[in-house]
Amino acid sequence: VQLQASGGGLVQAGGSLSLSCTVSGRTIRRDRMAWFRQALGKEREFVAAITESRNTYYADSVKGRFTISRDNTKNTVYLQMNSLKPEDTAVYYCAGSARVIISSLRLKDAYEYWGQGTEVTVSS
Repeated sequence: VQLQASGGGLVQAGGSLSLSCTVSGRTIRRDRMAWFRQALGKEREFVAAITESRNTYYADSVKGRFTISRDNTKNTVYLQMNSLKPEDTAVYYCAGSARVIISSLRLKDAYEYWGQGTEVTVSS
C-alpha cells in the first residue's frame, strides 16, 4: 500500500491550503482515513478523521477551520485548511485503517498504513 500526500507549501496566516492523499495498492472504500500532523520537536497529533460512512471527527484546535473529505472513486482523501495559523505549521500525514474503532480514531497507533507526509508552513 502506498499513500501519496500533496498540496503542502508556504502560506500566510489567514490563508488556505488543500491537501490530498491518494492511496494505491488497496481500495479505501471500507477504510477509515485520517490526517495527523507533527510539528518540529513535538509528538504526532490527530487532526481529522473520516469514516467509511463519511462521519467526520476533528481535533478541537482545527474544528471550524479544517474539513476532511473523501472521494472513493479516486481513492483519495482531502483536507481543506482555512484560516491557517502559524501554529498549524507541521508535516501533515495521512493514514488509514480498516479496523480502527470509533473510540480510537484519534490514536496514531490505531492506523495500519501511512503516507510520507507533506509540509505546511504558515507565516505570521
